[in-house]
Amino acid sequence: MTTYFAVKWIHVLSSVVLVGTGFGTAFYLFFANRSGSLDAQAVVSRLVVRADWWFTTPAVLMQPASGLYLAHLAGWPLTTPWLAVSIGLFVVTGALWLPVVWLQLRMAAMASAARDGSGELPARYWRYARWWEALGYPAFFAMLMVFYLMVAKPTLWH
Repeated sequence: MTTYFAVKWIHVLSSVVLVGTGFGTAFYLFFANRSGSLDAQAVVSRLVVRADWWFTTPAVLMQPASGLYLAHLAGWPLTTPWLAVSIGLFVVTGALWLPVVWLQLRMAAMASAARDGSGELPARYWRYARWWEALGYPAFFAMLMVFYLMVAKPTLWH
């Protein structure tokens, strides 16, 4: 196996982990928030935070490292249109993801405190949940576009 294909395999695998974990955790927290079960919200929000630390964060770090190395190995300038747009979308996704992580940490703490105390989530939890969703949708769409660009490598402009 060549270095290029080994790095490509790592790049593809880490992209699947990144998007798959993001979609999976979003799915479960989205529905836990609509379940009416404080126990579910407390457990799922805690596990979403854990999944971000264990899976998403390493994949986020691996993506640019392996992607830039692949571009170097293939001889693609970073100004190659599909590559430049992919990098831009990845940066946008990161800018959306960082506040999402902060919101998830706060939501997990609030859900745990409510479960162990008053039994009621504060209004701030629901405000954070709306922001969490509002930031998550464009981040997920941007990553789907990156997947498309990685696979199709279209000529976007000349």
